[in-house]
Amino acid sequence: MGIGTKEEQLYLQNHALEQYRATFFRQTMFAEFELDTHEVVEGGDVLTAEGLCETYKGLLEKYFGPKVVQDPGIEFEWSRIPHFYYDFYVYQYATGFAAAQTLAGRIVKGEGVDNYLKFLSLGSSYDPLDALRVAGVDLESPQPIEEALRIFGETVAGMSKTLFGE
Repeated sequence: MGIGTKEEQLYLQNHALEQYRATFFRQTMFAEFELDTHEVVEGGDVLTAEGLCETYKGLLEKYFGPKVVQDPGIEFEWSRIPHFYYDFYVYQYATGFAAAQTLAGRIVKGEGVDNYLKFLSLGSSYDPLDALRVAGVDLESPQPIEEALRIFGETVAGMSKTLFGE
């Protein structure tokens, strides 16, 4: 990424990484929380604030690791996230992000433009998964997730290079 000043490059790299944190990783954690809570109910158990806090805190530790200090009271964060008061859908943020990263990556490389335009022309005439396949993204395979993670790694490496040189 050699365009602009060092500060501009760092801003854009940081912005891209923040999108990964907020839309890819965090929403995946939220989806796991939703799945866990649904499994509790489907198993015939009752949801309690104590159980929800324990589940949420466990996921924070799993996703952020032992070196990230958890603020006091963070285990209650689940209660102020509006997504959890609606239908089970939050996983779509992470899968949509991975699909978008894959599509954008192909277009930047000069590949897939025709397939993307065909995808756009479909409107809602196809099932979403089939429409994305027309664009070259198969969400029933690990490829979009792997591609998104590859781009994430490249962005981290690029930011490191911008900060510290080669």
